[in-house]
Amino acid sequence: MTEVLSGFCRVDSPDLEEARERVGEVFCPHRLEPVDRGTPTPVRFNTAGFGAVGLSYLSYGASVRIRPQPLRSFVLVQIPLSGRALVRTGGTEVVSDPTTASVPDPDAGLDMTWEAGNEQLIVRIERAALDVQLHRMLGRPPSKPLRLATSVDLRTPAARSWLSTVDMVRTDLDGPGGLTHPVLRAQVEQLLMGQLLAAVPHSATGELLAVGDPAPAVPKVIRRAEALIEGHAREPLTVDDVAEAVGLSVRSLQEGFRRHLDTTPTARLRDARLAGVRTELADADPTRCTVSQVAADWGFGHLGRFAVAYKERFGESPSDTLRG
Repeated sequence: MTEVLSGFCRVDSPDLEEARERVGEVFCPHRLEPVDRGTPTPVRFNTAGFGAVGLSYLSYGASVRIRPQPLRSFVLVQIPLSGRALVRTGGTEVVSDPTTASVPDPDAGLDMTWEAGNEQLIVRIERAALDVQLHRMLGRPPSKPLRLATSVDLRTPAARSWLSTVDMVRTDLDGPGGLTHPVLRAQVEQLLMGQLLAAVPHSATGELLAVGDPAPAVPKVIRRAEALIEGHAREPLTVDDVAEAVGLSVRSLQEGFRRHLDTTPTARLRDARLAGVRTELADADPTRCTVSQVAADWGFGHLGRFAVAYKERFGESPSDTLRG
């Protein structure tokens, strides 16, 4: 197999400890142990990033066991270019080879054994950016937090299309272009994430497939209520206030949201407030702003419950967003 991303070498050494440190700087801290303690084989790690997406080539040469900490804030798609890996993640076991990529559960433990000769092309994507891309494709927040399947068949048409885009990006990085234009980088970033969401089964696959279907008309009164929530989420708004403003009973409003929007007024209000907090934290100066202050401004009185809801929605803590 021809090495890729050769112009972005980070490690070229038989020293496993050095490799562990350098790879950990890009991904996360982990334990790295040789399976067979024979002659050391040079580790090759090449890596390049743009925006919320990173592309890496990693080969340990010899057979190794890798036990990372939970990934938390990012998703990895690990594509064997040659050889085989056994990946245990989230209670599942994936035998990964050039026909099957592994997608570790970012919230679960991870235990991998890469066999000798296993070379991998690894795509790293920030979870928050993937959530934003899914929201963009649906035109609304998904009904539940995004969860990806732990493996993907690389022979399906959707996966082959995504791999073609990955290869296009890799070729450009290896060439003189290097994805230097910021507009091009943003477009490629969105294309990679969008095609990935079409290629890998996930918790919102059914919702994405239904996007092109004709949807029943949503009554104007429900749309008015939804717009009222979106436009006044920062205010001390209640479901009773919304119902009164659009001339419905609370029960009728709740039934209308359930039937036509597949959610509740309370859930939509919470989502709008979480999105507002995220936007404000991302734009704030961390030396002059606190998470508790912004959360309180958006109506979240219990900081602990807010932090849990925020992390479930965006895959990172509010303090991580503030530090940016």
